[in-house]
Amino acid sequence: MSKDQADKPTRSNRRTFLKASGAMTAAVIGSSAFPKVASAAPAPPADSPRSDAMPTRNLGKTGCRVGIFSLGGQASLELPHNEEVAVPIIEKALDLGVNYIDTSSIYGGPERWSEQYIGKVMRRRRAETFLATKTIDRTRDGSMRLLETSLKLLQTDHIDIWQLHDIGTMREIDKIFKKGGAMDALLQAREQKIVRFLGITGHYRPEPLIEAIHRYPFDTILMAVNAADPHHYSFSDQLLPLAVEKQMGIVGMKVPARGRILSTWTPPPIDKQKHMWEGMVLAPTPGTLTMRQAMYYALSLPVSTVIIGCDSTAQLEENVALAREFTPLSRQQMATLTDKSQPVSRQSLFFRFYEHS
Repeated sequence: MSKDQADKPTRSNRRTFLKASGAMTAAVIGSSAFPKVASAAPAPPADSPRSDAMPTRNLGKTGCRVGIFSLGGQASLELPHNEEVAVPIIEKALDLGVNYIDTSSIYGGPERWSEQYIGKVMRRRRAETFLATKTIDRTRDGSMRLLETSLKLLQTDHIDIWQLHDIGTMREIDKIFKKGGAMDALLQAREQKIVRFLGITGHYRPEPLIEAIHRYPFDTILMAVNAADPHHYSFSDQLLPLAVEKQMGIVGMKVPARGRILSTWTPPPIDKQKHMWEGMVLAPTPGTLTMRQAMYYALSLPVSTVIIGCDSTAQLEENVALAREFTPLSRQQMATLTDKSQPVSRQSLFFRFYEHS
């Protein structure tokens, strides 16, 4: 069987996925699948711009509720010397009721610009934010050093969710869970009350994330979900149902695929496209979906929230408006968007086509 045959689902698989996802989403959105719990942040006053709040969902069993749109720590938030753009985006997000912000120890390179910018806001508005960051190190000592710097840059004394960043292979799982591995750091930090909850993240292959969930009852999972997902190495097939079964907080990412799934994408010339990773699939053509379609597809899955990085406050405001207006798509609408994304599925899932270390 060829590689393309192996990662291309049958129509039957897509139908099975859509049927299952419809049932799971209904459980998360509309019933008592998770208990009703207190919000992660105080309610805004009636005359606040936040009073027209977006819908919220339970973040798994954490006891917190989060807005269905959350701010990712990439895009403008990871660019060097970009404080004049990045900090207003963070401030505006909180003003509009966003109460979950995700970043990482590697966003913005060695200087960790993303954590720096977020920290400038957290020093004044920490109580309004459910704050998540990550360790890319696979050892206990290395991860603890990264956490120490994260706390300093984020200007806080605790992290709400500390996550294992970008788990992609079984080899990484073995490193993380062996004695002296990163899992020891996560457990130690939680015992010391430096972090509240523990999470995993990934976008390369579903199997290592499934194995991690079987080895430890993590509180949350940050996983790549977009309309192209069923076409290659699908996370929605087995990983998503398992996370729902374990009542994890499920955070969706790669929703617009860094723009590559959107019809507004203007591809740079192939010879000028920069690669984040060796072997990354290029995006030679515009995508096929609108931002509304891309976001609503992801939010119609059984996720707690989706994180999206923003290039400007205008883009942030557009995303918040879409979240406030959200209504779940039907199974047929989701199937239509999945089929519509097929011609651009490889560029929309570029993060699944590079050599993972």
